[in-house]
Parts: sequence; structure tokens; C-alpha cells
Amino acid sequence: MSDDLPDKKPSRVRSLKMIDMQAGGDVSRIVLSGVEALPGKTVHEQQLYLEANGDGLRRLLLSEPYGDPAMSVNLIVRPCNPDAEAGYIIMEAMGYPMYSGSNTICTATALLQSGRIPIEDSQQTVLLESPAGIARVQARCANGFVQSVTTQGEAAYLAVPDLEAEVPRYGRVRYNVVWSGGFYAMIDAQALGFQLVRDEEPALAAFADAFVKTVRPEFIENHPEFDDVTPLPFVHFMRTAHAVDGGFRARGATYVHPGVICRSPTGTGTSARIALMAERGQIREGQWLETLSPRDSSFIGTLLGQTTVNGQRGWDTHITGRAWTLTRSRVEVELDDPLVDTADLENVLVEPG
Repeated sequence: MSDDLPDKKPSRVRSLKMIDMQAGGDVSRIVLSGVEALPGKTVHEQQLYLEANGDGLRRLLLSEPYGDPAMSVNLIVRPCNPDAEAGYIIMEAMGYPMYSGSNTICTATALLQSGRIPIEDSQQTVLLESPAGIARVQARCANGFVQSVTTQGEAAYLAVPDLEAEVPRYGRVRYNVVWSGGFYAMIDAQALGFQLVRDEEPALAAFADAFVKTVRPEFIENHPEFDDVTPLPFVHFMRTAHAVDGGFRARGATYVHPGVICRSPTGTGTSARIALMAERGQIREGQWLETLSPRDSSFIGTLLGQTTVNGQRGWDTHITGRAWTLTRSRVEVELDDPLVDTADLENVLVEPG
């Protein structure tokens, strides 16, 4: 009997080139190559095609043994807007967010530090196309590394104010819904007795899971421009914002349904909080909010001013943070592996040539 192992069938093996980054503790996996070009006249249309025909990629990279549901995946795609230098599609446990601050910080950093976009030892502007449209990035760079990223994406607006829900085991809960790249239920953490520290993460996730399951069937709000967004995927817990040297500082925590408490303070969660504060007259144009996560990482958001979202009052903000490289890798996907769910995965992965 021969001891030689059988050769792999090349046609049943796919490769993905990736860079894993973290910003504020949240891991973003940037997929640079290995996926077929997606059809669509916008990155949003490319995202819809991927969701309908290649969702196996998201499931693969966010599930064991390849990944973890707490991570995010950002697929680099061709930009459709002529002003953009790259496009990216965001994938998370909840599905496909239209925009994300931490993911944009990680994606911009990976593209610059990998040379996909030429890096300059200065402050440089990078335009990226997300499914929601153009993300305007200011990257401060030195010695070939990105020192900080400030990104402006989706305008935030108060979608539905002053709601209440009877949550099993928890009782009556008051909340507001804000759009900021996704619908956020904004909840007063102090009213629930949460300090928003790391030890509370399991309890925060348990409450948020019960809350989302309660309110989702009743929540029918649609975004005025995008009618295919995931219904109420996020909860943002807030503690009191304290004035600090021309700005504010507050603890916050974001839940992503199902089951994930973000390690970072989240850019869109911070933007949603700023929009809610602006609606209440609690923050002025030019002022900032530093959000501290349960793991004590922070992003700084700044209120840029008032705008409109399809005739509705909205608020422009930008978010500043930094990303760090974790690993650069080439992942092999053996389609005959029984732990690989090949359903609609072969539709989008590049065959070896």
C-alpha cells in the first residue's frame, strides 16, 4: 500500500488573500482577492448580488473554523463612482450593513498600508464607495503607516422617537430609533442598571437579544432611500455624556443581532448618539463626543452640522480612530471539506487558472 496522500484536486480548492485589522478591538477581515467581479452599477447593487447569490462567503468567513461571528468582513470590489479609489462591501453576523465607521477605518488603513492605494507621509484624502455611497476619509500617515483615520459616511437622523416596548423578563423599556448606516435602538443604560463595563457583556447581550426579538416584529420603518436594509439589527446602550473641554465623554456599548457585543465603541453607534443629542439640543456644531466601549477603547465623533435625508432633518458627523494590523494571510478553502458550506459559495470564488 502506498503511503502517498492523494493530491488535492485544484479545481476544488479556492484561495483568498486577506488582511485582518482591528480598530477599537473590533476585528475586520479585509478580503483583497479571490472573489469574482460582481455585477452592478453601484457598490450597493454589487452587495445585493452577493447577498442573493454568494452569501456563503459571509457565512464561511464569520463561522468556525474560518472565523468568528464577532468579526466583520470587508470585501474589496471595483468602485462604480468615478471619484472613488476602491469599493467595499461590509459583512457581519446581522447581514450586510450599508456603512460602518470601524470597518471603514480598517479598510482604508489596509488599502493604504498594503499599497493598493499609494500612501503619502502626510494628511491625505481617500474616497471609498460603500453600499451607502461615498465615504470621505482623511488619513494621517507617517513612515508608511496610517496614524489615524477620520471618516464621514452616512448622515444620521432620528427615525422614530419616544417608543416603548414590554420586554419579557425585563419589563417596560423606552427607546428611540436612529438611522446611522443601520437602524439603532438607542437605550438608556442607566435606567437598566448597566455600568457598560466588560463584565456586563453577557448580560447586555442577553437583554439586547430579548429586546430585539420583541420589537422587530413591530418595527416597520424603512429608510427613505434604501428599502432593503435589515430591520433593526443594532442596539446602542448609553450612559450620561459629561462635558469635557469643549466636548463630551460617555460610555456606550453596541449590540449586533444576533448575540454580538462590539469590542469597539462603534463609529455608527457614536454617530447615532450624536444625532440624538443634536435633536435634543445637547450638542452644537463643531463639538465632539468621545465614546468609551465596555473594553475602554474609544472613538471620537464630531458634529459637522445639519443636513437633510430625503427631506427629513439629519446630521452630518465624522468619526476618528486608528486601525492596527493583526495578520496578512492567504486562506485556502477546500470545497470538499465537510465543514465548508458550499451552498452559493462556488458562485463567487475565483477558480484556479
